[in-house]
Amino acid sequence: MSNKAKIQQQEEESGKGLDLVLVTLAIIAALAGVLAFTFLSEQHLGVRLACLAAGLIVGLALAWFSPSGKRFIAYGRDSLDELRLVVWPTRRETLTSTGLVMGFVLIIAFFLFIMDKIIEWGIYDVLLKLI
Repeated sequence: MSNKAKIQQQEEESGKGLDLVLVTLAIIAALAGVLAFTFLSEQHLGVRLACLAAGLIVGLALAWFSPSGKRFIAYGRDSLDELRLVVWPTRRETLTSTGLVMGFVLIIAFFLFIMDKIIEWGIYDVLLKLI
């Protein structure tokens, strides 16, 4: 393994460690805000909400700047770009396909009803009268 590859591997491992630390701190900060809101029940509601908001904002900020957070943001942007490329059906196409599905469901429901009645007739009127 070359020297450059070893350095890159060490940077990736230290990045994973930093990522773990930042995400852990983000979770702790968010939980601290929620716990402060819960256990400061005798305080004014504004103080409790401020503690909750502060904990969640600090947690989100830490998660946002972590490598995992940056990858998540990039994933979200890529997803929005892909969503813009989707060709959505027109109203007429939507109504047509919905009508076809509903018609198929009615046909299958009628078929199952008829089969149920045939089986019921076979069991109750034919088979049980033989016994």
